[in-house]
Amino acid sequence: MEHPNDTEQRLTDLEIKASFTEDLVDSLNQIVARQQQQIDLLMAEVSQLRRQEPDGGVGGFRSLRDELPPHY
Repeated sequence: MEHPNDTEQRLTDLEIKASFTEDLVDSLNQIVARQQQQIDLLMAEVSQLRRQEPDGGVGGFRSLRDELPPHY
């Protein structure tokens, strides 16, 4: 049989673990929300860059070897 003190200690330990777990979940939730904001900003930047290209971002592969450096 368990002693009442053992049960109380186990309950206290579980409450402490639950509290730490809740803090961790809140922290991870904030990180995920911040990362989603960063992803949204990056997606907007990519879309803007695609619109800036003369052919709308769709085109063939261009090799850097085909382009001459500015001093030629």
